Amino acid sequence: MRILITGANGQLGRRLVDMLQNSHDVAGYGRDELDITDADLTAHRIRNFHPDLIIHTAALTKVDYCAENPDQALWINGYGTQHVAYAAREIDATLVYVSTNEVFDGQNTDVYLEHDRTNPINPYGYSKWVGEQVVMQLLQKYFIVRVSWLFGHGGNNFIHTMRRLADEHDRLRVVVNEVATPTYVDDFADALVQLIDTPYYGIYHLVNEGRASRWAFARHILDLSGYADKEIDRIAAAEYPRPSKPPEYAVLRNFVAARRGIVLRDWREAVEDFLQKEAAMSG
Repeated sequence: MRILITGANGQLGRRLVDMLQNSHDVAGYGRDELDITDADLTAHRIRNFHPDLIIHTAALTKVDYCAENPDQALWINGYGTQHVAYAAREIDATLVYVSTNEVFDGQNTDVYLEHDRTNPINPYGYSKWVGEQVVMQLLQKYFIVRVSWLFGHGGNNFIHTMRRLADEHDRLRVVVNEVATPTYVDDFADALVQLIDTPYYGIYHLVNEGRASRWAFARHILDLSGYADKEIDRIAAAEYPRPSKPPEYAVLRNFVAARRGIVLRDWREAVEDFLQKEAAMSG
């Protein structure tokens, strides 16, 4: 299969290129090679490679930056995705669009299933929601795959931030009323590769099992990293002002993919595996 991957320099894009290049004809493009906001360039790149499948991971994911620059977020995540979808339709390619739990408002008291009503409450979530809409409007062959709190190797993420802050401060303060599912890039990529081998198009939630508050996530990270004695104060989101308002309780449930045999392990196991691999890479 010929596979084109956008955002190939990101944590997820790099992992997918590494996984797929030995068994498929893969072209991975970073932002310098494929600017998805340029409709003509996007069409040209995709038309020339003529992939059977496009995995669209390119996005503006800095949530607070999106809140301060909503037009840019919408142009990249929403209409950049539209440019990719138009090109996919022209050559009859299948499109995988990586989306987010932030398309939900976080007001649910239980988990979110794949076809629950979306209602984004911040510019990042709205821009990704627009991307979902254009994919569904323009294409018939697509996978919309939502994920939450993604962490991987080779870039900054919540795990790296917590370990750095633990080195710098005697005591930490972490939000307790923001809840979702931490998800390991390697596990997500493995599940995504399984999914694209099926003919079952549609919307999927691919997340590690379980749920955690930001505080519980931080506590688990530090306990496994030699900081078990480090105090972490529980604070409300209102005590940690930021440009973006994240959904408070946006826990995704992998319902559809699980019934097709695609299941991710518990997030705690994934964090432990991540930390072990980080240690091996640095040692």
